[in-house]
Amino acid sequence: MKEHPSTCSRFHYAIELVGRRWTGAILQALFRGQSRYGDIRATIPNLSDTMLTQRLRELEAEGVVARRVLATSPVRVEYHLTAKGLALAPVIDALIDWADSWIAPPADRASDRADAAQQGTPPAVPVHTAEGD
Repeated sequence: MKEHPSTCSRFHYAIELVGRRWTGAILQALFRGQSRYGDIRATIPNLSDTMLTQRLRELEAEGVVARRVLATSPVRVEYHLTAKGLALAPVIDALIDWADSWIAPPADRASDRADAAQQGTPPAVPVHTAEGD
């Protein structure tokens, strides 16, 4: 792992930016080609309009996303990743790979939580070995 003391605050800021609730899912939708507000919203279950609007504004303010208003009737608004946003592709891909290796599927996590609640113990954390299980 790279060690750069001068980047600590920038690293923290970057983690907070992309790690905010729903931001990763919004970025994934944009990487998959969704550009219209309604299409992004439709791909992310349980995401409210208010939260989607807030997150898109944050990403736009940071220069990760560009908002384009098309002069059509009715007016269409599209969101696209900027060069800064596109540069997140390897980061998002690495996080997806990490999650696939280390995070149990939702059904397994729910089962673990239910079992732990019955037994009064914390749920087990998935263990990853060098053999790739």
